[in-house]
Amino acid sequence: MAQSIDAPHDPAASSRGISRRTQSDIYRAGISGTRPRVPVDVDALEAAAAKALSAEAFAYIAGGAGAERTVAANRAAFGRWQVWPRPLRDVSSRDLSIDFLGARRPTPLLLAPLGVMEMAHHDADLAVARAAASLGVPYTLSNQASAAMEEVRDAAPAGSRLFQLYWSASDELNASLLRRAEASGCEAIVVTLDTHLLGWRTRDLDLAYLPFTRAMGIAQYTSDPVFQQLVRERVRASSDSAVPASGDAAEPAPPVRITPRAVAAGVRIARKGSAITGSSSVRENLRSPLPRAAVETFLDVFSTPALTWADLAKARQWTTLPIILKGIVHPDDAIRALDAGVDGIWISNHGGRQIDQSVPTLEVLPTIAERVAGRVPIVFDSGVRQGSDVFIALGLGATAVALGRPYAYGLGVAGEAGAAEAVRNVLAELDITLGLAGLTSIAEIDRHALREV
Repeated sequence: MAQSIDAPHDPAASSRGISRRTQSDIYRAGISGTRPRVPVDVDALEAAAAKALSAEAFAYIAGGAGAERTVAANRAAFGRWQVWPRPLRDVSSRDLSIDFLGARRPTPLLLAPLGVMEMAHHDADLAVARAAASLGVPYTLSNQASAAMEEVRDAAPAGSRLFQLYWSASDELNASLLRRAEASGCEAIVVTLDTHLLGWRTRDLDLAYLPFTRAMGIAQYTSDPVFQQLVRERVRASSDSAVPASGDAAEPAPPVRITPRAVAAGVRIARKGSAITGSSSVRENLRSPLPRAAVETFLDVFSTPALTWADLAKARQWTTLPIILKGIVHPDDAIRALDAGVDGIWISNHGGRQIDQSVPTLEVLPTIAERVAGRVPIVFDSGVRQGSDVFIALGLGATAVALGRPYAYGLGVAGEAGAAEAVRNVLAELDITLGLAGLTSIAEIDRHALREV
């Protein structure tokens, strides 16, 4: 029997004594045979998600690049640090709050942007947004979301949100997405730099499965007026001539065999085509060229390998929101980001999904933190799975720490409540770790609280 835990009415209070309340709730419920909705152990949580999700969904969420050595290295890097226990200190009152982007946040945790959450649960980003809001944790909306940013805002109007931008090949589209993010109440723009080329993701390749080709994870695009215009122009161009506007000869696409899977994919694309066609009729959308053209347009404009530091200045013209650069790993790039005048640095190797045998992010965090010297906030991710990981990252110089796969696993196992429990468990362990280290606030965590192995 799964445990029923109501979300706190006051997110700011959710960080005060969260460990005691969480453990008490779990153990009290256990008297009547009720267990948590999702496993508390992180390995068990991942295993439960593997059982609950389709093979394609689990591969997409859990997988990394190549032989997944970066995924392993990210985790192993935490094993090289230990927390000093410090007893006989009054830790009866503990505070997890931090200052971030001009506001006091109840915890140092963010939710990292994860795309295509409809693969984990049909409520997708809406469920994650509500779970995050219930705990006072800012949610970074993915550019590859399954729900438009306006829908997410309406689902959790009290929640704190950031918006992740994958810099597309269309500047008009980039500008439109940022205008919408600002209008929908996002507090910052997170420009993701490390996915200008899609990583060599062996699990997905072995399954020959990319969700975007099924019109999944492209809701931010199909809801955008600039993207819709690009789709219409594509359809007009293809109907006017078989030769592309550039004059180059078109390379014919390989034929698609008509199989039950192909038909199912076509129906899925038709269902999701309503944002483009304006019709909720699957039959009409199957006849329309617009839904398929939307997928093809997305694949064409999703990213640009030509992006350079000089291009970043355009973002300042498109939005007044703070800009954070995500995907910084080299210390020299961190300094380059400061020179470019950004408002924050997000250290990330995309959870090991882009380069096999990449530098683990925790290995470079202390150096980057030393060189940045507090001039802008540092967000950290990749390899973070539990509360003690968050503690270590904060001790090595992170301002805030972003959680990724664990909340997706919770979502896949038990929907919104599962995502909330997975995040709550990380916060509860962080609170316990803080107290057992003899500290009472996040501001007290530094290198002296850690021992390098």
